Amino acid sequence: MSNKIIIVFGDPNSINSEIIYKSWKKLSFIIKRKIYLISNFELLEKQFKKLRYKIKLKKVKDLSEKVRGNELKVIDIELNFSDPFKVEEKSASKFVIKSLNLAHKLALTKDVCGIINCPINKKLLKRNNIGVTEFLAKKCKINNESEVMLIYNDKFSVTPITTHINVKNISKRLSSSILFKKIKTIDNWFANKKNIKPKIGVLGLNPHNAELKASSEEKKIIIPTLKKLKKLNFRVDGPLVADTIFIKDYKKYNVIVGMYHDQVLIPFKTLFKFDAINITLGLRYLRVSPDHGTALNLIGRKIANYHSLKRCIEFINKFGK
Repeated sequence: MSNKIIIVFGDPNSINSEIIYKSWKKLSFIIKRKIYLISNFELLEKQFKKLRYKIKLKKVKDLSEKVRGNELKVIDIELNFSDPFKVEEKSASKFVIKSLNLAHKLALTKDVCGIINCPINKKLLKRNNIGVTEFLAKKCKINNESEVMLIYNDKFSVTPITTHINVKNISKRLSSSILFKKIKTIDNWFANKKNIKPKIGVLGLNPHNAELKASSEEKKIIIPTLKKLKKLNFRVDGPLVADTIFIKDYKKYNVIVGMYHDQVLIPFKTLFKFDAINITLGLRYLRVSPDHGTALNLIGRKIANYHSLKRCIEFINKFGK
């Protein structure tokens, strides 16, 4: 069994040091696998000092370096800064990209059971309409858009078919091929990790499913794809009406698949708040992240909710390779 978990610090201008500290205090004596944090050592020291957090840090060169004791092991990444919570965008971007590249490289080794990235402002990735899901999919050379953003809760999960794109481009990006591949990825993951054949509800794109008009995406893309999936014994229903499914009928399903980001994430977060994690399915390794952003308005206030990161660590500890 691989015994190392990699955490990527993520965006320096964030609540990340706070949620890492709180999660570490709760889990460091419980989690049997070794946790390594990819970050800048000096940044951590200065952020923890400003927050008045006391934590033992140990700088390590790589995963092979032997360490003892209950110290948080830090793989140091270069970062230029003067104010630890106001790092310039150019420096922060280089730091984040270099951190993710290293995490990807380590995740491919036999020693690492999975990686967690703390929140990152997407503009630091320096590419339009791309988040960490798409960034790592490209690193894994997945060019067929079969990767999936699964917002996961033990009871219920959601997936958007299109992710970080402008609303005006959603319809253009939908296709039978992409819908089929992503539902297949979801089905495979639940079979392999949860040992179940998931029941998947698929939403329409338009209000009232566009009354199923011949020219609608429901008629041209969604219905034909679901017919094809049903013939292959996938447990899929749809197209379901998006404005009522989250009242109570969502409970019939393991996963609700929406056509775009906010169609499923807004109702999901209304129902479950921080009780969820973001999993990228279809990569060559397990990658998860907290289901929230950098929370600039909470920096230094010491009131940030750390439970999503804590659940990420617990999830990889349980399901990692």
